[in-house]
Amino acid sequence: MKPWIAGLLAATLLLGMPVARADQGGWQGMSWEQLSPQERQVLAPYRERWNQLPPDRQQALKRGAERWQQMTPEQQQSAKQRYQQWQQLPPEQRNELRERYQQFKQLSPEEQERLRQNFRRYRDLPPEQREQLREKWRDMSPEQREKMREKWRNASPQEREKMREKAKKRKHDDG
Repeated sequence: MKPWIAGLLAATLLLGMPVARADQGGWQGMSWEQLSPQERQVLAPYRERWNQLPPDRQQALKRGAERWQQMTPEQQQSAKQRYQQWQQLPPEQRNELRERYQQFKQLSPEEQERLRQNFRRYRDLPPEQREQLREKWRDMSPEQREKMREKWRNASPQEREKMREKAKKRKHDDG
């Protein structure tokens, strides 16, 4: 197994996979020998220091190895590409993404799901529509952006749906 796999597992954990914690279920850690042969293969870069890792780190890596083994070759390739993209980001941008991820994890499950749905809706838009939205956002002043964020945060689900419909109507009328 290549050494970059360990980094891939860490990046995968940082970029949206659930992170295991020692206080969940009282997990006490395990010795290298207690890992399955497949887990040892994936986690080989950690062999020399495995027994010195904190239990929560061991558990996170073990779960990452389990997820890696369950991935299809296509999913593994996609994960490798995401890891390469992660590695190319400047440290400041990686830190910002980590902070955003922590903020996301502090949201209620309902709010997390709402954000996921919004992202899926955005991702499913035609590329030209996504570009129009990005341009519109870039053209806003910081104050306008914050006002828009605040308006959205304070809106009820019904108000948000009305805002979406209004935006669709505006787009239809303009186009």
